[in-house]
Amino acid sequence: MSLEPILQSTLTCPHCGHQSVETMPTDACIYFHECAGCGVLLRPQAGDCCVFCSYGSVPCPPVQSQKSCCG
Repeated sequence: MSLEPILQSTLTCPHCGHQSVETMPTDACIYFHECAGCGVLLRPQAGDCCVFCSYGSVPCPPVQSQKSCCG
């Protein structure tokens, strides 16, 4: 039995603290996200596959399912 992935994640900008609720795609990784608060372009931190895994309240759907992400 597999659980459905959570598709909503709150991204928090590490530069200004702005938060935005975003819908994560199930078939692609989001490598860049422009902060609506300060305009900085967020990129994944070293070792993370996407901005949701680095700055989100919930990791991306493949990571939630313990599958290879964005490979």
